[in-house]
Amino acid sequence: MLRTLTVRNFAIIDSLDLEFGPGFNVMTGETGAGKSIIMQALNLILGGRAGSEMVRSGAAKASVDAQFDVSGSPGLAEAIAEMGFDLEEDQLLLSREIASTGKSTCRVCGRPAGVAQLKEIGEWLVDLHSQHEQQSLLMVQRHIDVLDAWGGQPIEAARIAVAAAHTELSRLRAERSALDTDARERAHLLDLYTFQVAEIRDARLVAGEDLDLAAEYSRAANIQRLTELAGAVNDILGGGDMGGVVASLATAVRMLEEIAQLDSSLQGVLDTVRSAGYELAEAERDVARYEGSLEADPERLATIEERLELIRTLRRKYGNNVEEILAYGRETAEKAEKLANSDERSTALAGRVSAQSDALEKACNRLSTLRESAARKFEKAVVEELRSLSMDKTRFHVRIDKSDATARGVDKIEFEIATNPGEPMRPLARVASGGEISRVMLAIKSAMALREALPTMVFDEIDVGVGGRTASVIADKMCVLSETAQVLCITHLAQIASRGKRHFYIVKREASNRTFVSVSPIDGETRVAEIARMIGGAEITETVMNHAREMLTA
Repeated sequence: MLRTLTVRNFAIIDSLDLEFGPGFNVMTGETGAGKSIIMQALNLILGGRAGSEMVRSGAAKASVDAQFDVSGSPGLAEAIAEMGFDLEEDQLLLSREIASTGKSTCRVCGRPAGVAQLKEIGEWLVDLHSQHEQQSLLMVQRHIDVLDAWGGQPIEAARIAVAAAHTELSRLRAERSALDTDARERAHLLDLYTFQVAEIRDARLVAGEDLDLAAEYSRAANIQRLTELAGAVNDILGGGDMGGVVASLATAVRMLEEIAQLDSSLQGVLDTVRSAGYELAEAERDVARYEGSLEADPERLATIEERLELIRTLRRKYGNNVEEILAYGRETAEKAEKLANSDERSTALAGRVSAQSDALEKACNRLSTLRESAARKFEKAVVEELRSLSMDKTRFHVRIDKSDATARGVDKIEFEIATNPGEPMRPLARVASGGEISRVMLAIKSAMALREALPTMVFDEIDVGVGGRTASVIADKMCVLSETAQVLCITHLAQIASRGKRHFYIVKREASNRTFVSVSPIDGETRVAEIARMIGGAEITETVMNHAREMLTA
């Protein structure tokens, strides 16, 4: 159940704090008062689309927070726990912010969440019906989803199986089609792949050798300069006839040893210089060995240059380094093998395609059987609900035709209706009037609620084009629904508004050249006046007021 809705800087809403109750909650107001904006805010918190245009002009961000009591939904509590969120005393807090840049952030129970998680949770919490959704009943392609939703988990599992079988069949057919390309093209590709594999194989590349060769080439190409530098370093360290750093340090060590015998305060300095002498002496020996190893080898240099040029050629064709070249060779060898065995593989694939076609057919047949059974039960449930909405003579039928298999099966679903005795069944989109489509919509949703009631049902002006007796029967049905679920209804009909247990009045006003929307609960004479406005329009007489009082006390 939705307990509170808090909105800040959303569209023309500056600040809004709503507290809903159980049962039937109604919201009314003048045309253009901003009723639809409240539904947009609720849709946003349930994972709907976010955009920068939703942020109130001049504000840095918009925010919507909703608190739900989920004590009656143990399945939802388990789902939320599996997502890693913790409820506090069965209270679920959803939050969403939209920056003026359009960036959206979501939170569940105070922790960061994704929009997909928010949407999944929202599907457990609220069933939102609007004029737009009502019109979707006129879209034949939506009927299959309505029936499948009625069918529940068995149909959902069967649909998943069909989708998986269809995906695999499509993949196998695509693979076979690729094999069955023009024979000349296959031969051309096979020649190309064979040449490329041979060129890479004959190069006998070793992973990392390009880096090793580059280092060796740098040494071989600069042998003269390296010899000069090593000799100079040797002269500095060893000193030759002039004495070098090592000899000087040895002299310094002897002097410091004598000092340390007379004054121990320089013992630390002695240790440091002695250690430096050892290290420099070792360095002198290493440089001497390095200098001795330097020897010009023009043949080796030419060999390295030739090898590096080969690698550069292969890099231009197959990859940025030796590892990528080798990987390309392995992949190309696999392609060549497939092409070489394409006839055998095509035959094998033909068998797999046939087997997968049979698997898809079986999966589709199972799904069709489940849909057929669900359709007959759905028809009875909808007809029963239509009777309670004063459409006693109406017949409702789910027509199922067959088509080519898709990821949703082979069934084409269309709802048909006959609103008067003696009339043939016709497509719902061609028969139902505005008032009838509202009742059919409500009947279908009521039937769905009998299968799996959601904590909260929201109706956004689905009563447009309805009046008189029809409005009263719709109000009666919403009252019945509110006995097992929380119902929120935005309406322009007094017959419906007067039946609400809690009534909110929506008004749009201007102040300081800004537009504001405010919503407040009303009761007593204030509510009587609002019901009277809805009955009588601009001219509210005492007779209209009395009529409003009668409606509220009926």
